[in-house]
Amino acid sequence: MGSYRNQKNTKFYKINQYINHPEIRLLDEEGKQIGIMPIGEARTRSFESGLDLVEINGSSKPPVVKLISFSKFKYQESKKTQAEKKGAKGGDVKEIQMSPFIGQSDYETRLKKTQRFLSTGNKVKLSIKFLGRQIQRKEFGYDLVNKYLSDLKEYAVPESEARFMGKRLIITLTPVKKTTKQKQDEKTK
Repeated sequence: MGSYRNQKNTKFYKINQYINHPEIRLLDEEGKQIGIMPIGEARTRSFESGLDLVEINGSSKPPVVKLISFSKFKYQESKKTQAEKKGAKGGDVKEIQMSPFIGQSDYETRLKKTQRFLSTGNKVKLSIKFLGRQIQRKEFGYDLVNKYLSDLKEYAVPESEARFMGKRLIITLTPVKKTTKQKQDEKTK
């Protein structure tokens, strides 16, 4: 009978008596190196201080072990992974939908939303939906795409030409990377 283990991409760490290397590189709680020492001496320090030995990198020679409370170590690791996930934000594809005969205020609203998406590093997919007989006037869709691109020329560049997929005219925009000179010009204004 096998046991069920909850594995949410959790990393396994060897602690205390499960570290079986004869010699280790010991670090303190802040990550400062204490030195290379035999495992017996490190266990003695651990016992005297009331902290745990946690193996950080077992593949290095000698293995790196940290002298820290294991619960504190797990907390720090969870904070690191949360910060990595937070930093990875952006790069999504956001979709903006319009009709070829959209009103001016609706167009401006969608334009502002697109600028906000692009400024956070997201790509934008513009989808112009043709309903009923509107498909007979495809030029209105292309005119709208050209107007949209000219209004966003400082924020985005198209990945490719606008193309039809069924009754939708679709184009994807990628945010423009600002150079350091452009950023400096903005600061001086």
